[in-house]
Amino acid sequence: MKKQIFFWSLVSALAGFLFGFDTVVISGAEQKIQALWGLSPGLQGFAIASALYGTVLGALFGGWPTDHFGRKKTLLSIGVLYVISAAGCAFSNGVTMFIIARVLGGIGIGVSTVAAPLYISEIAPPAYRGRLAGMFQFNIVFGILIAYASNWLLAGIGDNAWRWMLGVAAFPSIIYTLLCFGIPESPRWLIGRKGDRAAGVKVLKLIEPDASPAQLEADAGAILAASSERATSSSFWTWRLRVPMLLAFLVAFFNQLSGINAILYFAPRIFEMTGLAAKAALLQSVGIGVTNLIFTFVGLWLIDRLGRRTLLFIGSFGYIASLGLTAWAFFTQHYSIVPACIFAFIAAHAVGQGAVIWVFISEIFPNRHRAEGQTLGSSTHWIFAALLTTFFPIAITHVAPTAEYYPRAGWVFLFFCGMMVLQLIWVKTMVPETKGVPLEQMQKRLGID
Repeated sequence: MKKQIFFWSLVSALAGFLFGFDTVVISGAEQKIQALWGLSPGLQGFAIASALYGTVLGALFGGWPTDHFGRKKTLLSIGVLYVISAAGCAFSNGVTMFIIARVLGGIGIGVSTVAAPLYISEIAPPAYRGRLAGMFQFNIVFGILIAYASNWLLAGIGDNAWRWMLGVAAFPSIIYTLLCFGIPESPRWLIGRKGDRAAGVKVLKLIEPDASPAQLEADAGAILAASSERATSSSFWTWRLRVPMLLAFLVAFFNQLSGINAILYFAPRIFEMTGLAAKAALLQSVGIGVTNLIFTFVGLWLIDRLGRRTLLFIGSFGYIASLGLTAWAFFTQHYSIVPACIFAFIAAHAVGQGAVIWVFISEIFPNRHRAEGQTLGSSTHWIFAALLTTFFPIAITHVAPTAEYYPRAGWVFLFFCGMMVLQLIWVKTMVPETKGVPLEQMQKRLGID
C-alpha cells in the first residue's frame, strides 16, 4: 500500500475523530449550560439533542453535495461546519445560538458518515479497503476518548470551562480542514460523475504510480463502464438496486437495534441500577471507552483478513451472549455481572458491527449510486439512533426507578438480544462477502448488471 493512499485515507477519516469528539464533548458542559440559562428539563433535553437532529438532516441530504460537488469539496465543507459549530458553542450568548451551533455540527457529523467512508473506499486498493475505510470508525472511538480527557483537563479552569470544552474542537477542525486541501478528488467521481477522464487518470496515476499508461486507461475504462449505460439512466429507487438497498438498510437497522447508542448514552443509569452509582462516570468514560478502542483495533486488524461477513458472525454471537446475560441479570437481580456483560457487549460491537458498517455500505453500491446508497445507510442509522435514544430511558424505568421495576430493563435487553438473533440469521442467509472484491465487480456479484 502506497504511503500517500494511507495519508489521504487518514485525512478523510479524521472527520470521524471530529464526529466522536463533538458527540461526547457536550457531556462535560450540559449541567453548567442548564444552570447558566435556567433551562427547563424539556428545553435542556432539546438543546443537548439538537446535534442529533442535525445529524439526521446531514445523513439524509449528505449524498447530494457528495455527488454534485465532489467528495473533496464535501469533506472540506464538513471541516468548515465543525469550526463554525465549535466557535458558535463557545461564544453562545443564549440557548438559541447554542442550538443553532449544535445543529450545524450535527449536520457535519451526518454528512461525514456519507462522504468519508465513501471517499476512502473509492481510493483504496481492494486488499486494504476494509482497514482503510475502517479508520473512520477507529477515529470516532478515538475522538470519544479524547473528548472525555479534554473535559477532565478543562473542568477546573473556572466558570467558563464549559466554553473551552466546546470551543477547543475548533483546533482539530481547522487542522482537518487545512489537510483536506492536500487530498485529491476521487477518480471514480471524476470519471463516472463529472466526466473528466483525464483528471481521473491523473489521480489513478497517483494511486498506482507503477502502473503502465495502458493499465491506467483500462482501469479508467472499467470505472466508466460501471458508471454509465444502465446505471447512468436509472434512478436510485429502482427494483434493480433492491439487494444493496436492503443490505444497507438492514446493516444500519441491526446496528442500532443492538442497543449500542442507547447503552453508550445511558451507561451511567444502567450502572446505577446495579449499585455502582459512585463509579458510573468512570466506568462509562474510561472502561467503556478503553474497551471500545482496544477492540476497534482488533476489528480493523481482522476485517481484511477474515472478511466483513465473518466479523458480523463473531459480533452477532458476542451480542447474543452479552445481551442475554444482561437480561438474565436484571430478571434475577444478579446485578454484579452487568458491568462485565456491558463491556463484553462493547467488545462484540467494536469487532463486529462497529468495524463493518461504514465499510460495508460504501462497498455494495455501483459507482453512480454510491453516495445515495451511503445516504440511505447513514440516515437509517441516525434515525433509529434518535428513536432508541428517545425511548430507551422510558422503556427501562418507571416513574420511580426502584428495584421493583428493574425487570423492565431485563425485557429491554432481551428484546435487543432477540434482534441480534435475527441479525445472525440475516448474516447467514443474505450477507455477501465483500473482502478484496474490486468495486466495479461488486455490482455483478449482487446481480445489479
